[in-house]
Amino acid sequence: MRCYLHALLLCMVFAVFSVLYVFNQLPVASSFESQYEDGWTDRRTKKSSGRQPQFGAQDTGHIVRKGGGVPSLFDHQEHDKTREKPASASVQEATRDERIHLAVVACGPRLEETLTMLKSALLFSAKPLHFHIFAEDHLHGSFGESLDLWPSVFQTKFNYTTYPITFPSENAKEWKKLFKPCASQRLFLPLILKDVDSLLYVDTDILFLQPVEEIWSLLSFFNSTHLAAMAPEHEEPRIAWYNRFARHPYYGKTGVNSGVMLMNMTRIREKYFKNDMTSVPLKWVELLMPLLQKYKLNITWGDQDLLNIIFHHNPESLYVFPCQWNYRPDHCIYGSNCLEAEQEGVFILHGNRGVYHDDKQPAFRAVYEAIQKYTFGDNLVQSLLLPLEANLQETKHTYCGRASHMFTKRLKQSISILQQETIEGR
Repeated sequence: MRCYLHALLLCMVFAVFSVLYVFNQLPVASSFESQYEDGWTDRRTKKSSGRQPQFGAQDTGHIVRKGGGVPSLFDHQEHDKTREKPASASVQEATRDERIHLAVVACGPRLEETLTMLKSALLFSAKPLHFHIFAEDHLHGSFGESLDLWPSVFQTKFNYTTYPITFPSENAKEWKKLFKPCASQRLFLPLILKDVDSLLYVDTDILFLQPVEEIWSLLSFFNSTHLAAMAPEHEEPRIAWYNRFARHPYYGKTGVNSGVMLMNMTRIREKYFKNDMTSVPLKWVELLMPLLQKYKLNITWGDQDLLNIIFHHNPESLYVFPCQWNYRPDHCIYGSNCLEAEQEGVFILHGNRGVYHDDKQPAFRAVYEAIQKYTFGDNLVQSLLLPLEANLQETKHTYCGRASHMFTKRLKQSISILQQETIEGR
């Protein structure tokens, strides 16, 4: 009986200390939130294409919420001509936002890679896009100069905003150096972009081979508990990383990859997350700091590992989409192991491990260079598709080169649809 009492006492003491530890972190979290509420307008960088996107008839059904006392990022950062006209009270209460919101974080020598990603997003998409570019201060001018040089016919399809890299003052250096420079900024996007309901985050080394609205449409597949969507880290457990080497909890059998992450950020901000630090569910802003402190010595892939831990404890909140939406060298380097890509082609190419810039995976590099070198307005077949197919023929000595027909399958369809729409004058 005494053993049971001792065990019960130890459990109670552990629970009390867990709660005290987490609540000790809450002032830091609260300070970070107020950092944006009180002073964000003074620190942010204002950049915009200065042109009004042409909104189509279709609608995502997402609402930009205007919170009292918090400046609207759109009202202050976009030169949006429609804002010049006085709006009715009902419009001010809930403005229907038809744009696709795409976010990227760029630090170090990632300017050209990021611009190529944005270019691929713009090439095939019919819906208006808003680029949220988080970058080191010295890159802001270069982004603005480059994007403003894009042809006017494409300028009408997008707006953009650049933001400084900003972390909580507590542990700022630790957050910034987690895995890759600035990569963990993505964890704070729901707290920074308070007026954005839904967002697609992608790494700089992403290339869209079909319209962005295709992945955006996956939001309609979310059930009432889903708040984010990602692809598995691996399809083949025998070569997977998390189930063999991870020293922390992870999602599902092989974990998830955060290089392409679709988010309902309203739900993320509102949800209370189960966790292994306390029996008390925590909101997103309360969860991040304690999570880093507990696991920082046991994680390898930085913020991706933290996301895996979160969704391990909250699996009902994650929608998992197939590997063709986040196709990486791991899917072909040891032979093809993405069945969906074999059947339907690659939708989104993810050139992680720097494969766009070395000779290890020439098939990936060929796709990157084809889009990078393509000039806006040129014939997509003659100037993009045919040169790419010729270069991919030179990569057949590699496993990924032998699977490269999957790289062009969806691309051909995207080009065909775009050409048909051009003929019909859409």
